[in-house]
Amino acid sequence: MEQYEPDLPHALHSVTAGRGFLSAAQLAAIGRSVTNGRGALTRRSLLRASGVGALTVGSLATLSACGIPAATKENGTGPSNTDHSAQEKEINFSNWTQYMDISDDKKHHPTLDEFTRRTGIQVKYTEDINDNVEFFGKIKPQLAGGQDTGRDLIVLTDWLAARLIRLGWAQKLDPSHLPHAYANLSPQFRMPDWDPGRAYSYPWTGIPTVIAYNAKATGGKKVDSITQLLDDPSLKGRVGFLSEMRDSIGMTLLDLGKDPGNFTDADFDAAIGRLQKGVDSKQIRRFTGNDYTGDLVKGDLAACVAWGGDVTQLRADNPDIKYAIPAAGYMTSTDNLLVPAKARHQSNAEKLIDYYYDLPVAAKLAAFINYQCPVDGVRDDLAKIDPALAQNELILPDRAMTAKSHSFRSLSEAEETAYEQKFSKLIGA
Repeated sequence: MEQYEPDLPHALHSVTAGRGFLSAAQLAAIGRSVTNGRGALTRRSLLRASGVGALTVGSLATLSACGIPAATKENGTGPSNTDHSAQEKEINFSNWTQYMDISDDKKHHPTLDEFTRRTGIQVKYTEDINDNVEFFGKIKPQLAGGQDTGRDLIVLTDWLAARLIRLGWAQKLDPSHLPHAYANLSPQFRMPDWDPGRAYSYPWTGIPTVIAYNAKATGGKKVDSITQLLDDPSLKGRVGFLSEMRDSIGMTLLDLGKDPGNFTDADFDAAIGRLQKGVDSKQIRRFTGNDYTGDLVKGDLAACVAWGGDVTQLRADNPDIKYAIPAAGYMTSTDNLLVPAKARHQSNAEKLIDYYYDLPVAAKLAAFINYQCPVDGVRDDLAKIDPALAQNELILPDRAMTAKSHSFRSLSEAEETAYEQKFSKLIGA
């Protein structure tokens, strides 16, 4: 995949900060992600941006050129539009690359084909989401203008899903069309602060942030806490943290005994200070995007903060790669299914959402993509496909692990800007 090399100083001047646009601090976070962050291509798939997301020069220009007023609910969805599902047996579904099961010949998506056989609804499936902000720039003009985006179902990371809901640009879901989803959604994901009760969204996957280490590089020593990463002299110069603010700060807040879902400015500053000591002492080698994987395998990084999807794949190829869930807890973000405002086929889209919460279907998807499955009760069906995957707690966490999961709270625009400025200074971005 060709990577963009953005002229960020020029791009920063081309985008107006303010409501509906991105601040300079947010754009700095984007700059960290665009070549090596969670928007970059991994061996298996595109990792989802849990913070601001990755942004290319083209998408910066798109946001800059929108020329639309600040978004409000008044110029968002308004009353629901007419649903054409009964007359038009189709769905336009936009998703991330390699985030769906696919046949060996790469020509079919088995679970989507089965949905069509069951319902008669044809699915136009498009892998056109490469990063959150770029995609937002693509659909924002239509949403702001009260127009159909041409998509009935989209998958967005929690922070951007929250923004669409807040702006009135997502359709409220009809719970009568979602019996499997309502019954089988894992309790862990039922009450996010940005969509309590899941009135507008359902998770496609969960993305856990954990500690990974190379047992060969640590001399067999287990690494299982942020304190150990920052204080263990045997790891000095071989520790990595992530360049995504919510992951690194969230994990550090937990280690300090603070709740990432309910913290103050002072708590945030304490986490920044804790990490700054690790930078100053050279305990921390660097802050990375998903390029930490190569350094971890080579042993240049003995231990690091890592994403669960990467860890599962690395462990399949290298038995020296281990992971740990800190006793203090770990961070989890989600990618989420939403129906955008003015979608023509909402009822059809809701049927597809519900279909992926049917246990055997959810198992097939989880077996292919290897991210945390948000569907409760799927273990037996997954074991029929691959017993090892059914025992993988990064895909199906048990109750004890789930109890340690935390989400980063929603941020105001002012908080987003202030926190990203401090984090950018910390990591030298």
